[in-house]
Amino acid sequence: MTLDTIRVGLIGAGGNTRLHHAPKLAAIEGVEVVAVANRSMASSARFADEFDIPNPVESWMDIIDDESIDAVCIGTWPYMHSLLTIAALESDKHVLVEARMAANSSEAHAMLDASKERPDLVAQIVPAPHTLAFDQQIVDMISDGYVGDLIGVDARIGTGTFPNWDSELHWRERRDYSGNNIMNMGIWAEAMMRWVGDYASVTAVGHTVVKYKSDADGRRHSTGNIPDHIDTVTELEAGGQLHMQVSNVSGFGPASDVWIHGTEGTIRLVNEGGSLALYSGRRDDAQMSTVDIPEDKVGGWRVEEEFINAIRGIEPVTHTDFTTGVKYMEWTDAVAHALDLGEKVGLPLS
Repeated sequence: MTLDTIRVGLIGAGGNTRLHHAPKLAAIEGVEVVAVANRSMASSARFADEFDIPNPVESWMDIIDDESIDAVCIGTWPYMHSLLTIAALESDKHVLVEARMAANSSEAHAMLDASKERPDLVAQIVPAPHTLAFDQQIVDMISDGYVGDLIGVDARIGTGTFPNWDSELHWRERRDYSGNNIMNMGIWAEAMMRWVGDYASVTAVGHTVVKYKSDADGRRHSTGNIPDHIDTVTELEAGGQLHMQVSNVSGFGPASDVWIHGTEGTIRLVNEGGSLALYSGRRDDAQMSTVDIPEDKVGGWRVEEEFINAIRGIEPVTHTDFTTGVKYMEWTDAVAHALDLGEKVGLPLS
């Protein structure tokens, strides 16, 4: 298919679709974004007009049933991902699906099974993007023995804000839309899995401070007992442990501050004024220093390019395949089980 035109349909037109997928797919030579289905015909038409897409449609089924479309980009909320992905694969279409992979690990497994039934089709998840510039450097430092034997990873992730009962209900605070995904916990679990490998078990404690919010129409909703402050402790399959605290209600807390501690050295990835910075230091150093990352190790967003290249047989999907997605969804479900049971939950779940 290297020389053929690839026709793409968009299902869901959220932030990432607007910022990345629609314009960046259209900018690739030999790719045409030909249809879009959003939550209403009116919103589909507005999006199509903005991005010069010839065919706005009323229903996602119109895209799935269109035999002239080669690939779909799914930008809906997680509760629709499994249904749409499986339908697309069964209709002979390549799939790029927004993260998080699904509402829960059962749905993620169903997606993986469907992709295995069609190994000729590309199935890719939009990756956690925030650490891409640093991932290869961190992986190489750990692999080359910079930190020695890994002791633990200590991560604090948050908004730095105090509880706000007057803020509008977000879709991530609705379990019927987001499933077992909690805040931005999953994207960090995915990113750190790139550095330290698979997870072996998890324990968790958390609570919901803001239990009710109003939607855009002023209607009051429960936040579904989805924690807005949580601590997880994960045993790593390769040894060591990961402590991650994620909070939307810790005033003046850090946006992100991750320490990787080993027997010989420490690596720190920290948000400074809105940008991530990498530091490191070893046993005999007086203090930690900035890590200068070689240009050839600096990663970046190339989701759409990788997807199209995979369809054309130019390169494999590395960020992120369905097998990896199932692993982080199993960890997400294990956190939910640990919260409910008050005990350690082993991984993998299946």
